[in-house]
Amino acid sequence: MDAANALGAPTHAPGTSTSGLSERDAAILEFERHWWKYAGAKEQAVREQFDMSATRYYQVLNALIDTPEALADDPLLVRRLRRLRSARQRQRSARRLGFEV
Repeated sequence: MDAANALGAPTHAPGTSTSGLSERDAAILEFERHWWKYAGAKEQAVREQFDMSATRYYQVLNALIDTPEALADDPLLVRRLRRLRSARQRQRSARRLGFEV
């Protein structure tokens, strides 16, 4: 065992979590787990916490939930978010085609 491990120092690169996610990605997943606890609208909380627009946040989130690292970090959350995204896509497609799902 080397000196860094003996002292309990992290063995991963700075800015990444042990699951391979960046700190920002891990924070986004954590936010998605508990976003209803924040006062006000979700978009306002996104802007305050991540300093990005809601549109950009959802672009980042959608890319994030497609990564194997996110799935490994929190499979239940990622699968739920994927399922919700698929349902919204089906509803949009159905509306464009003129029928209800």
